[in-house]
Amino acid sequence: MANVTVRKKKLASGKWSLYLDYYPPIIHPKTGKETRREFLKLYTHVTPKDDMEKLHNKKTHEFAEIVRAKRLLQLRDREFGLKENIKLNVKIAAYYNSIVEEKLNTGSHNNYLAWKASYQHFSNFVGYKLQTQQFTKKHVADYRKYLLELKKENTNEKKLAINTASTYYKHFINVLKSAFKDNLTDTNLAKDAVYIKAEETRREYLTEDELGILWKTAIKIEKVKHMAIFASLTGFRFSDIVSLKWESVFTDSHQGHYVQLKEKKTGNISNHPIPKTAFSILKLQATSKGLVFNNIDYSKTVRPLRQWIEDSGINKKISFHNFRHSYATLQLANGTDIYTVSKLLGHKNVSTTQIYAKVMDKNKIEAANRINLDLDGLL
Repeated sequence: MANVTVRKKKLASGKWSLYLDYYPPIIHPKTGKETRREFLKLYTHVTPKDDMEKLHNKKTHEFAEIVRAKRLLQLRDREFGLKENIKLNVKIAAYYNSIVEEKLNTGSHNNYLAWKASYQHFSNFVGYKLQTQQFTKKHVADYRKYLLELKKENTNEKKLAINTASTYYKHFINVLKSAFKDNLTDTNLAKDAVYIKAEETRREYLTEDELGILWKTAIKIEKVKHMAIFASLTGFRFSDIVSLKWESVFTDSHQGHYVQLKEKKTGNISNHPIPKTAFSILKLQATSKGLVFNNIDYSKTVRPLRQWIEDSGINKKISFHNFRHSYATLQLANGTDIYTVSKLLGHKNVSTTQIYAKVMDKNKIEAANRINLDLDGLL
């Protein structure tokens, strides 16, 4: 008789990876080969440090057991020729958290943190006991209202920023879609949900002249200057730069200088060309193997960067990510087509890149300067 067991494998990261062990083996739907393992992309702490980590372990194991039960019923239904008629019912907060933990290894760390924050707000709203089959359209509408009225922590005045609320609600809607797909809800509660519309924000960028001024302006931590200017020359995110290794940097007569990047989800490798100036910045570092920019994390960049911008006399609100914005905007301003810029930035859809085209709309700028009057004393 078929059986399915939850097991765990210890990872180098110090966590357990949960997987299902099938007996007898099943046929993998993608490879067509026999396998006994199905990794769930669920992770628990080997040695929980506090109550939060203990609670995380409990919720994750609970969800893994739900998946195990579903798989076992599917196998035995198939084994005895029975029609599948399974209604699953799990705690919705635990299910949300299991999806958040999947993001840890499928995207950027910042994206994972945003999902984790969205989960925290949802669990505060819904509690831990409510189950998926109890969740209704009213809960969906009430949670939208909750986010729009939510006050920021440690203040009695400001509400959650509308774009933050929009992001958190989109995460929630994605969870609802997954729950329906996984047979955890009878209806697709996401279908009629009214999204929270995000406000269009101004994406500040630095001109070539301003970047030149910054290069000549002293900064408390020189490495922060190097990383920021490198971002403006390559379009790399902070996470890309801080994890960049010398083993990924290449030079040849055909492609010049380039960085070899590996896509986390697909494992595909691509070459990202970088200009000579960017390569020269890398050569300034006191490293020759391993991490190019070692012993630095984001928290160490915030204050030095803010003071650096202020000392330069540039009157713009600039964060580290604005150097990536600058790269995209200046590429478009200098004639690079939007599809190439989209590829250089690693965007999946060109629509994501179009936000930079709005900032640097060359057609509007050219049109505005077509009408010139010869007025004495003004030109």
